Amino acid sequence: MSEPAVLLCGHGSRDNAAVAEFERLAAVVAARLPARRVSHGFLEFARPTIGSTLEALRESGASAIDAVPGMLFAAGHAKNDIPSVLNGFAAANPGLRVRYGRDLAVDPLLLRAAAERIEAAQEPGDAALADSLLVVVGRGTSDPDANSNIAKVTRMLWEGLGFGWAETCYSGVTTPLVGPALERIAGFGFKRIVVFPYFLFTGVLVRRIYDAVDAAARAHPDIAFRKAAYLNDHPLVVDAFLARIAEIPKATTA
Repeated sequence: MSEPAVLLCGHGSRDNAAVAEFERLAAVVAARLPARRVSHGFLEFARPTIGSTLEALRESGASAIDAVPGMLFAAGHAKNDIPSVLNGFAAANPGLRVRYGRDLAVDPLLLRAAAERIEAAQEPGDAALADSLLVVVGRGTSDPDANSNIAKVTRMLWEGLGFGWAETCYSGVTTPLVGPALERIAGFGFKRIVVFPYFLFTGVLVRRIYDAVDAAARAHPDIAFRKAAYLNDHPLVVDAFLARIAEIPKATTA
């Protein structure tokens, strides 16, 4: 193949379901790019590693590799850890061109996918949007830029969908955390609260978010709590990855 090989760089997880979801998305991306070899690798906790996939691509005869982070925002892993692996490989293989794309970021495609996940959480007889509150839950990191992006996503979904109010919280590292946030929000007087994990894949954090929603629903039976599905392999998420791959020729070499 004359086109550069594509490498999807995942974080990795000890959760088999999360790894399987990433692999499934990689397979969908590969099916959408039949003229290119599409592989995946993980930074930690799962196999194959990014390094071993790079070696496999080199051994298969690839002369150029375009890598993209399989992550929503550019926190430490996407900014530092993945580039470190790519740069080390590129330095050891000067005849093989390695380029690195950007994270998914705040993207209109992802916002549309998020809106569809949120709208799908509606049940017959639910309160109108104006009487409902949206909670967007981010992973939470030590990177303030990544955290602020979740707040931006919340604002854009709130204004775009027409909820009566919206709040942002996080699954860890930073505050407000999910449990305390839901307890505070329950006192706002809304008839329905929709909780949307702004995550690509499942895992222990997503399950903890849903557990916190269940606990809040038990504590406040007068409020209809709804759990929206996370992004996963929504077709618009796949489109966003394809857009990042298509951008790479304009990027600098890793």
